[in-house]
Amino acid sequence: MAADETFDFVIVGSGGGSMCAALVVRARGKTVLILEKTDQFGGTTSRSGGMMWIPNNRFMAEEGVHDTPEQALEYMNAVIGDEPDLRAASPARRMAYVAEAPRMIDFLVEQGIKLHRFGGWPDYYSDAPGGSEAGRPVIAELFDANELGVHKAQLRPNYIPLPAKLGEAMKVPLSGVKPLNKLTMLKIGWRMMTQKLRGKDYVSNGAALQGRMFQRAIQAGVDMRANATVERLVTGADGAVTGVVAAVDGKRVTVHARSGVLVNAGGFARNQAMRDKYQPGTRADWSNAIPGDTGEMIEEMIRIGAHAEMMDECAGNQMALTPERPEVHTMVMQELAKPYSIVVDQTGVRYIREIQSYMQFCQEVHARDRIAPAIPSWLIMEKRYVDRYMVAGTLPGSKKPQAWFDSGFLLKAATLEELAGKCGMPASTLVASVERYNALARRGDDADFHRGDRAYDRYFGDPTVPYPNPNMAPLEQGPFYAYKFYPGDIGTWGGVLTDANARVLREDGSPIPGLYATGTSAASCMGRKYLGPGASVGPSFTWGYVAAKHAMNADNAGV
Repeated sequence: MAADETFDFVIVGSGGGSMCAALVVRARGKTVLILEKTDQFGGTTSRSGGMMWIPNNRFMAEEGVHDTPEQALEYMNAVIGDEPDLRAASPARRMAYVAEAPRMIDFLVEQGIKLHRFGGWPDYYSDAPGGSEAGRPVIAELFDANELGVHKAQLRPNYIPLPAKLGEAMKVPLSGVKPLNKLTMLKIGWRMMTQKLRGKDYVSNGAALQGRMFQRAIQAGVDMRANATVERLVTGADGAVTGVVAAVDGKRVTVHARSGVLVNAGGFARNQAMRDKYQPGTRADWSNAIPGDTGEMIEEMIRIGAHAEMMDECAGNQMALTPERPEVHTMVMQELAKPYSIVVDQTGVRYIREIQSYMQFCQEVHARDRIAPAIPSWLIMEKRYVDRYMVAGTLPGSKKPQAWFDSGFLLKAATLEELAGKCGMPASTLVASVERYNALARRGDDADFHRGDRAYDRYFGDPTVPYPNPNMAPLEQGPFYAYKFYPGDIGTWGGVLTDANARVLREDGSPIPGLYATGTSAASCMGRKYLGPGASVGPSFTWGYVAAKHAMNADNAGV
């Protein structure tokens, strides 16, 4: 097929990893094109917390935080395990990730991307061999979106529409009990009031990361086109991918790629038909992935011979579906970790460790639902919880919207028995669950589910409670409250199988020449686990970096 245009490298999608790969290509003096099907750049990464889980990174070393490649690999092996069917998390892929992720960060720093360590957020299985209680995430500095000039409107916004660093935003849930956290809120408020006077428009988290990447990509001469939907991959007689056919602003064009095509177009979180096929019982409208996360590029890679893996898995996250139904649902993982509360299923039984990896939490909700109704589950709270902590994203102690009570989203009752009736569960079961929990909370030892045992648990607890365990305090003071939450997600987790060079593989393990994949278009190197904050964004950037390096190597281009 004749090409309308030709580039050295073509990238489908603009999420985490795309602009990193593009910068590698430009650093080699080659041409690169990013095709983004929506009208904004940044993908779900821009909407996210923006952290990258990067073992042994330069910022840990600068701050004297111990880590080694061997320790990180030990952690990955201990948590992911050894499942033969998880080829995406093969030993070679794990070793490559541990080696290449810190190099990717070094490259971004050399490119002028301002990053720093997010200290204190532990690995999600920090008690496993090689786990880090100090934490391994890297995050971008706040970014002034006005620096993008005419391109500002093309940057996808973040889920926190405030000029708040993630570390600052993390202090808000305890602003009702910690005076220093109240000062942090005042600092955020002052920044909001003064930024316009200073001609600034700060964005945070994923938007800060992607904003900085977008700015640097523009400076480096990366060709980026929005409203550009890739319709199919072009292959040669030998099966090698040589380009793409795309509809760009309504005009169909063929783009030839001399050294390969990288697919980073997201997963299929917003495609209900694909969810019904691969993940029955899940819903697209429980997801916080962007609307464009619809899976057609995964299907296209499968069409030309790619093997897919873990298509039944998603990066679960607990969602409260408030009556307002915003595009970005309230993620309540932190709220489930707070004292004076428990999680129960629809029969009133406490069945789960309330604070753990949000992916594993949602896996356990689905497992419970197969034997007892648990979708949705209930968060049961008492008065001190509502006074001290956030409730479905509202500030501690604030008046809750009347529409929440009128719609039945938020329930309130003078007694647990009355609350159970409103929830439609046996009062005796709920009362028994609470009494059992209360006894454990007073002792500070959750013998049933080990809540509060890990550093990760305690990171989200409340150390000011007068009980031994910062994640546990008894439910004793009425009125009592409850709201439903769902096992939603921040994206799907399966995709095409790739190797340690990010090449897309056929079922027999042979690479499809010229085709690479990263992000949630590819099956995760983390297996069925979420190892720590940024366990999605970090690999997306890293495998984009790896793919571009491999493609730009003269000996490997197109191989």
